[in-house]
Amino acid sequence: VAPGLPPELAQGLFAEPGTFDVAVRFAQGPGEKLGDRVSTHRGMSIKVFGVEGAKLPGHDAPTQDFVLASGTTFPAGTAAGFLSQAKKIGLTVPMPEGVKSAAASVARNINKVLNAVGAGPSPTLDFYGHPFSHPLVEEYFSQCPVRFGDHVAKIGAFPVAAEQKALADWQLDPHQDEDGFRHATVEYFAGDDAVFELRAQLWTDAATQPIEDTSVDWPTSESPYRTVATIRLPRQAAYGPDRVHYFDEVMTFRPAHSLEAHRPL
Repeated sequence: VAPGLPPELAQGLFAEPGTFDVAVRFAQGPGEKLGDRVSTHRGMSIKVFGVEGAKLPGHDAPTQDFVLASGTTFPAGTAAGFLSQAKKIGLTVPMPEGVKSAAASVARNINKVLNAVGAGPSPTLDFYGHPFSHPLVEEYFSQCPVRFGDHVAKIGAFPVAAEQKALADWQLDPHQDEDGFRHATVEYFAGDDAVFELRAQLWTDAATQPIEDTSVDWPTSESPYRTVATIRLPRQAAYGPDRVHYFDEVMTFRPAHSLEAHRPL
């Protein structure tokens, strides 16, 4: 946690400078196991250990979770919209992987056209068809606002290491490696550290920054993302059997694993 933060940023977990251990998991969105040619939105889940303070009901561990995803907004902006989308996603589970791959390709290509004509990508299309980019060059966002002590904020993690930025043009060929994202990430950590800045975008205007509709992008021209901490992930053997078992079968990442000061809103 950075020293010398201004009062509006020195809130909750970030009230005092210090160092915490973290566990981080990178993943694709679907809960089912799919080959990487079905390239969907990405996730970065962070568990901070050694966190003291009042927790949300039902959370007794000294931890704070931040569950982030690629894209600044969530396609379904309301609870009703989320339920509707979840039902639709559930209907796709029995479909063959080839059909899902084709759908992801269509979504990805339409977003390319939207970018080319200056319209900007569709969050819904990106949800189903994300570019074949390296997971460690992505920016990740809470998408939903959280309490930020006496304030409200959205949270983002931004890659800053030179070695990560050097991978900006990296693209997976899913026909060569169906587990290419994992292999590329493990290969990176075998030789280099990864560094992300954790930043907060403070809520400043109810008209342009709605709290109850997560499909609306909060303008960074009105409230930029400001750094509150640095996440340093040292070079390591990132995917061993013991670690996989612990991450998959023991540890969970949930927004409700939170300080009261960072209650999801």
